[in-house]
Amino acid sequence: MPLTKYLLVVGLLLASSIPAAASETPPAVASPTAAAPPSATESALPTVPGYTERQRLASPHATQAAAADARRLFAISNTTIATYDRETGELLATATAEGTEHLNSGFFHEGKLYAAHSNYPELPHASDIRVFDPETNTLQVHHVFPEPPGSLVWVLHHDGHWWCCFAWYGDDNARSMLIEYADDSFATEKRRLTFPAEVIADFDGMSASGGVFDGDTILASHHHFPVLYRLRIPDDPEATSLELIETLACPFPGQGIASDPATPGGLVGIDRPARSIVTADPVTPPCCKATPSSRRGLILEGLQAP
Repeated sequence: MPLTKYLLVVGLLLASSIPAAASETPPAVASPTAAAPPSATESALPTVPGYTERQRLASPHATQAAAADARRLFAISNTTIATYDRETGELLATATAEGTEHLNSGFFHEGKLYAAHSNYPELPHASDIRVFDPETNTLQVHHVFPEPPGSLVWVLHHDGHWWCCFAWYGDDNARSMLIEYADDSFATEKRRLTFPAEVIADFDGMSASGGVFDGDTILASHHHFPVLYRLRIPDDPEATSLELIETLACPFPGQGIASDPATPGGLVGIDRPARSIVTADPVTPPCCKATPSSRRGLILEGLQAP
């Protein structure tokens, strides 16, 4: 037998007799409170053009959400809200507060930023709303939910009512819900609305990380897909689920979003993998005098065609 062939055979025999290193280490056990890890990279739903990137600003704090006013951009991490000059990109200030664990998103109302906060991934759920004053650079607890029905991920104020989204993950993510409250006390619920079945299936084990009102509809962001779900609030007060109108492409790969007053219909969000704040403008699809619902109908018709 040639020497080179002999050495190759001996090497293979020796390798097969050595136990694999992986077999010596027990497999990691997932935390029972943690969300299922993302398993896909893009939405399975038909998608239409929605928003295009306008501006990008690097920020190490851009890990949970972003918000904006006319002069400033705000990056939100688990524990910190960072304020930037939107013209120069200069970091102006950072703010946190004792006990801040998991900020999720921010919504401007009457000059202050209302941020969803939770103890995710711990159980039982603990959720509250924290208010950030950009003029004093202070973050304070605004309202504590005594028995929250999930992890609070975003809050909105619309037509005099507060809307709060509470998330669940993994096998329980269908329990995610949007609750409308009658007034600022959060004492009276008007209704609870779950997400449409096709949106739940598209969540990839996660939930809606952010939301904004766009007219009479809601744009809800994914956890890690660059899409926004346009959802209709049903007219029937007895209805229990939001309705999907369309799925829009956007430059935010998930996480919390907010309206951007710098441009009509504009949004601000983050690119978490790139640690960047991203502003975006709405685009008009080529079809484009069609309504959102009819655009979705055209897409579905195309998918069903032979």
